Amino acid sequence: MLYYKDMNTKLLIFGITGDLSRRKLIPALERITEGGHCDNLEVIGVSRREVDVSMLIRDERLAARTRVMQMDIAEEADYHRLKDELALAEDEQLLIYLSVPPSASGRIVQFLGKAGINTSRVKLMLEKPFGTDLESARHMAEQISEYFEDEAVYRIDHYLAKGMAQNIVAFRAHNALFAHVWDNSAIEKIEVNAFESIDIEGRAQFYEQTGALRDLVQGHLMQLLSLTIMDIPGDMHWSQVSTRRLDALRQLQPVDTRAAIRAQYEGYQDEVENPGSAVETFVSIKLESGAPKWTGVPFYLTTGKALSEKRTDIKIHFKKFHHAQTNCLIFRIQPHEGIEIALNTLKPGYEYEHEATLLSFKYPAEVVLPDAYEQVLVDAIRGHKHIFTSNDEVIRSWEVLQPLVSAWAMHDSCDVVYQKGMSTEQVIALAKEQK
Repeated sequence: MLYYKDMNTKLLIFGITGDLSRRKLIPALERITEGGHCDNLEVIGVSRREVDVSMLIRDERLAARTRVMQMDIAEEADYHRLKDELALAEDEQLLIYLSVPPSASGRIVQFLGKAGINTSRVKLMLEKPFGTDLESARHMAEQISEYFEDEAVYRIDHYLAKGMAQNIVAFRAHNALFAHVWDNSAIEKIEVNAFESIDIEGRAQFYEQTGALRDLVQGHLMQLLSLTIMDIPGDMHWSQVSTRRLDALRQLQPVDTRAAIRAQYEGYQDEVENPGSAVETFVSIKLESGAPKWTGVPFYLTTGKALSEKRTDIKIHFKKFHHAQTNCLIFRIQPHEGIEIALNTLKPGYEYEHEATLLSFKYPAEVVLPDAYEQVLVDAIRGHKHIFTSNDEVIRSWEVLQPLVSAWAMHDSCDVVYQKGMSTEQVIALAKEQK
């Protein structure tokens, strides 16, 4: 695949008038434009109806680079007209962003391929979910691979695009103190957490089709775990990150279904108007790796909605030599991105008493980190793939989790019900009481 950093780029957005585009994509494009990045970018939206660009985009510079084409995405003939409209020149690349429901993606990819909009200068950007189980993920991969090489497909995981997620790699690679203790000789357990204080916020149809396992664990948390446990050789380039993540995922054992916790917050069934719904809003699973360096180290992945706090982090628990030692390193993904190390230090005074303190790294207040959508757009334009998920990573993640998907499909109820505002510890304790 060619490197396209300096090429003229046409960004084709299917669903430019949709909710995702209005809330995330267009604001990200406006910030990219305001920052003077990607000056050789042209935006082409696709819509069933006529659209006034000035009503859709506030930034005048971006609006001047944007046009919207009317077409029916369900009509194959319209894709041949689209190809003529794009008129891709030899010095241009085309970036196609499918901001549409997953159910529509397969047909769009097929029509793009049949119309010849899949040359070596075309890239395809896909939003999750990448299937709902192992079988559907494989079917989706087969559909896409018929028309696009995997190198041209950019599967978006917004957690991977967050600056602090990438800092995990930088921290491990460039700090000898921790590189020497990053295995089972020093680490007791690893936790990957994504807690939300909000409920499903009216997204009943989406959540009834996904649930917490499919929504957060299969993609985001598995990817954060793979970043944390992958091998990092001294000469590793960023372009190798995806391959290293895949190697780590391949070493994971199938999930232990007996140790999994599945729960639903009280009132969920009323919100989705589906009495008896078995969809989980809270999940905690335990994974283990077959890699010799991680033998005996449990990995806990936990996520839930309507909890007492909003927090996404990775906690590395080191082995203690005695109970009074501190032992936790924390990567804070959101909010308040940073790295914290718990320390015990001597209190000022004459009594020789210890106190718990934090050694922390945080970005200065004046530093504005790129939004995840900004990062995925810029990296896709420039041909950087390390923040995107490969097809093999998606399939392997589903292979690890499929035993749990299958086991839960056999149950028509979610046995553990927790009250909104409970802490994660309370939900887990409640689940253990009821087992």
